[in-house]
Amino acid sequence: MDNIKYILIYLGFINIVSFVLFFIDKEKAKKERWRIQEKTLHTTSFLGGVFGSIAAMILFHHKTRKPIFVAITGLALLFNIFVAYQIYVNLF
Repeated sequence: MDNIKYILIYLGFINIVSFVLFFIDKEKAKKERWRIQEKTLHTTSFLGGVFGSIAAMILFHHKTRKPIFVAITGLALLFNIFVAYQIYVNLF
């Protein structure tokens, strides 16, 4: 059961990181400054931060007009669901 606690802590952390990265990127976009690379945003999504990514996309209206970006985020969501299911099956 300790494993679940660590998994939840990790997921909370990575989702906060993802959310903050999207926020920073949005603010930099408004000021036409150096931006966070899309591959970095996608990487945090695939590493478990997809819910933070989606929340930030919705709240900040960031990257929502880029169909490819939205599609890759959707793939990250499916990947995260698959990984969560595999973890669940193997822990119980």
